[in-house]
Amino acid sequence: MAENTTEKVNLQLHLLEPRATEKSYLEQTNRTYVFPVKRAMSKQEIAKLVEKEFNVTVTDVRTLIRNGKKTKYSKGKHAYPGITHRQDKKYAYVRLKKGDSIKVFDEPEENNKTSAKEAKKAEKEAKKADKNAGKENK
Repeated sequence: MAENTTEKVNLQLHLLEPRATEKSYLEQTNRTYVFPVKRAMSKQEIAKLVEKEFNVTVTDVRTLIRNGKKTKYSKGKHAYPGITHRQDKKYAYVRLKKGDSIKVFDEPEENNKTSAKEAKKAEKEAKKADKNAGKENK
């Protein structure tokens, strides 16, 4: 019973945010989204968390662990250099049910673009009217 409570705590502490990269954008055409997750999370935990957070239905979860790269370091000019490793990262490729989607990339609506253009035109016209009014007073 203690294990179930730790699972719930882990799920509540970890917030998911989809990766916004070119590769993940291409994956979205197949309804697959990429999430960086904690290494200790299982596929079932990831599926529950995505369903809970985005109100979608998960059909498949694939995970990937990328090994950390080697990096050189030195402790000073005359100290001998060493090699260390960056942390390993885990990513989850989550496929959703047909019809479900998650908004990752901010796509402006067409209505907002036209209203912004109209507002700029109105400002320019107001400035011209002010200039013309100033010329008439002189």
